[in-house]
Amino acid sequence: MNEPKRYSSLKIGLLLVALSYFLFTFHALFTLSWIGEWESVGGGSGLISFWIFVTDISASIGLVFRFIAGLIAVAAVIFYFAKKGLSMQTTFKVLRCVLVLEAIYWLGLLVSGIWGVLPVELGGFGSGGAGLQFNTVLLVTTGVPCLVAAIAIPIALLKLASMLKENKQRADAIKWGLIAGTVYIFVFWLSNTGMWVSTLLSKGTEYIGAYPQNLLSFVLTVYGLPALGVFAAHFTGKSIGTETFEKLNLRTLGVIVVALGLYFLWNYLTWIFFGGNNLWSDWYAWFLGHNLDLWLLSLPLVGMPLLFKRQAA
Repeated sequence: MNEPKRYSSLKIGLLLVALSYFLFTFHALFTLSWIGEWESVGGGSGLISFWIFVTDISASIGLVFRFIAGLIAVAAVIFYFAKKGLSMQTTFKVLRCVLVLEAIYWLGLLVSGIWGVLPVELGGFGSGGAGLQFNTVLLVTTGVPCLVAAIAIPIALLKLASMLKENKQRADAIKWGLIAGTVYIFVFWLSNTGMWVSTLLSKGTEYIGAYPQNLLSFVLTVYGLPALGVFAAHFTGKSIGTETFEKLNLRTLGVIVVALGLYFLWNYLTWIFFGGNNLWSDWYAWFLGHNLDLWLLSLPLVGMPLLFKRQAA
């Protein structure tokens, strides 16, 4: 007996991913331990305290918009199951709302990116001596990743949102959807590689070789993510002009989605199964405690059905 389309594995996967997106954002938004942290740095005064205050507030405002996006996404999927479907017009409206709100979330990181690329004297890290000097750790963990993310992702998402209209060609929406996904992958590469650089500067290169799981995580981050990004970019180029989602090479799309999700899942499970005080570092502090994209570990729930979905003729 064929599985009813209403409850297909792909649609159930989308529901669970939407729930993951919402719940991780809900947890991050209402974990309020960060409030007042700027007062503990520099005695509550100075440029560093100012920048921490401004970046925390800006990022938190952005997080509110992602929280609303999560609410809308979950409500839409639940409504779909309850009412046995959504009209194309309603679906496009929901997707546009989610995309615009997600774009605003990433814009909230712009201030962090600006702080990260400032010379040390403007960022509050000292006089800097002769010539321009930069805080290397802040530059690679915050400055470059946040600046790229706050510019590239909103552009891609807003362009995609503008394509999701009844009078627009489906091929344009598919193209910009794939471009946005590829941009996300490269942003994740920048942010996670930056955290590995910070970890190696504090722990030394021996930290990688001391634990096999660290070596694999390092290789997957520094080499695996850009390789996946290049593969996604190649797939995007080949798929330009595809008129419907069903005519895409869904198995290839599934491979990309599963691979990205497994990257996040692997790094999360590494700590669950092997974590301990001896393993703790900037890498795990970032990935487990400050990584607002950890919800992506649920992506295989959508990617696996794509791998086995029948290709349209």
